[in-house]
Amino acid sequence: MSHDGVLLHGVHHKRESDLAFVVGHGFTNNVRKPYVARVLARLARHAGVVAFDFRGHGRSGGRSTVGADEVHDIEAAVRTARDLGYRKVATVGFSMGASIVIRHAALGRTRPDAVVSVSGPARWWSRETAPMRRVHWLLEQPHGKIAARAIGVRLGGGWVQAPESPLEVVARITPTPLLIVHGDLDHYFGPEHARSLHRASSGHAELWIEPGMRHAESAATPDLVDRMAAWIAGNVEDEE
Repeated sequence: MSHDGVLLHGVHHKRESDLAFVVGHGFTNNVRKPYVARVLARLARHAGVVAFDFRGHGRSGGRSTVGADEVHDIEAAVRTARDLGYRKVATVGFSMGASIVIRHAALGRTRPDAVVSVSGPARWWSRETAPMRRVHWLLEQPHGKIAARAIGVRLGGGWVQAPESPLEVVARITPTPLLIVHGDLDHYFGPEHARSLHRASSGHAELWIEPGMRHAESAATPDLVDRMAAWIAGNVEDEE
């Protein structure tokens, strides 16, 4: 259950480890999608994994706010991981989930021990690619909610006031370790989004621009997932 009362459903890959990865999926995804499940299973080779469907997605209740109120969902997942006995918790977000883990680390009640943002936007209302123009059609047109439901998303109303963007809050994550991962062939958000976040972190974040990588979970190779897990483990150890 989230802090604002939304019932969340997800999975727990249990492992004898002090470390857990809390994973936030991208827009229209859920933990049962094959490429999301593959990422979760690969991460589970390295540590425990706690992953919920965001509100309005999959088996969770509520309606999607496309990144605004979903910080409560990540907060609930981090709290759950700590209640399960994991001493260290890192958040890993993909696409929409990447924006959420950045905002959560900056604004949430329970700060994670490390953060990884994969294929995330730096700012809202990005329309420079054809896929994002289609996403905005779903969000803004009268029939968008019906179309979104057909692909498994229950949309809420539009934002009354825009939440602070990842670009506006990323500097507040310091001193929590932050890794920004982005593909140079990302067809939703170009790599300049990642570079902008890196600059806004004032050099605190580590930036990986991955050659040949496209977008989010479907583009996350086993090698990349393993390297992200190793980066988290190394940076969590450095904090001790």
